[in-house]
Amino acid sequence: MAATDYTPEHQLFRETVRKFVEEELRPRAREFDEMGRIDKSLFKKMGELGMLGLRYDPKYGGAGLDWSYSAVMFEELGRSDNAGVTMGISVQTDMATPSLAQFGDEELKQKYLVPAIAGEMVAAIAVTEPDAGSDVAGIKTRAVRDGDDWVINGSKTYITNAATADWLCLLVVTDPDAGYGGYSQIVLPTDLPGIRYELLDKIGNLGSDTGLFYFDNVRVPVANTIGDIGRGFQQQMMQFQDERLVACVSSMAGSEHLWQETRRWAEERRLFGKPLSKMQNTQFKMVELWTLINAAKELTRACVEKRVAGEDATELITMAKLFCGRVSRQVADECIQFHGGYGYMKESMAGRAFVDSRLISIGGGSDETMMHYLAKQLGF
Repeated sequence: MAATDYTPEHQLFRETVRKFVEEELRPRAREFDEMGRIDKSLFKKMGELGMLGLRYDPKYGGAGLDWSYSAVMFEELGRSDNAGVTMGISVQTDMATPSLAQFGDEELKQKYLVPAIAGEMVAAIAVTEPDAGSDVAGIKTRAVRDGDDWVINGSKTYITNAATADWLCLLVVTDPDAGYGGYSQIVLPTDLPGIRYELLDKIGNLGSDTGLFYFDNVRVPVANTIGDIGRGFQQQMMQFQDERLVACVSSMAGSEHLWQETRRWAEERRLFGKPLSKMQNTQFKMVELWTLINAAKELTRACVEKRVAGEDATELITMAKLFCGRVSRQVADECIQFHGGYGYMKESMAGRAFVDSRLISIGGGSDETMMHYLAKQLGF
């Protein structure tokens, strides 16, 4: 949505999120990086502010709003100076809970969705495996039915909120001979016997925890299946669209914030007797970056408008994910250069953005995967 389309209600909500970011997130950005995870109490505070179930049915504690409010929230979270924290929150709101909200039965929603919206439970999405990332159909983790239980064996990796999560939205193979009809999504509590995790040591997005899960004969009721058995792949593909759109919104907000801070730095930094901002090379580079950021923002807004209108935005979101990932990387690379030696320090926003932005072109579907999908849609 264009800025002129936002209503007073949108602006009031923006002020709420901005206050949360300025009071709860930005002052603790370095602290969260050092912790290597989000303080779990933040989820509770966000739940109390109504930020964790914006598009969900009020029956379950949601706000019943449209995608434009999610855009507002992640525009503000994208300016929090901590991409890891933003990612951990987006896992809760737009990766782990959407399938449950759309396809789960009443009992599952009451038991897991309601407390997730309230911030009393933290959720994670578990799809990627050591040998299957963007190629979701290549996963091997199996769930074999034994009476009224699933028995799960396998592993998942690069799972955000791994150490924090109370439950996983787990994609598994339930019928290896059924092709795309052989996958199911299961709500898996993380305190069950047979579950073990290890934290991974990342180079960026340090404010959220990422881990590797192992499942050894884990038993969970078949009743924990989200939607119909065998429909997990299709449900997961639908969920990916919101995940990718959130990444576009938050990354471009972060890039714009970094550009603005870099401009201030260039105006104050003197080099060869004049401000860095007065040098033609600086001006041309900054103009180029500003053009790219705004082009990416407009493409993202078009995606949001389609989602608000209830239209299929798959192709547009795929293009936006590809473009925004590349723009965020270029902006971070150019901005760290403007900051010189200070940009290479951990305390520098430019330095953190340089490593954090690299994930946008990998997570939620790599650039190559986006191009693969687009090539097929274009008939190649």
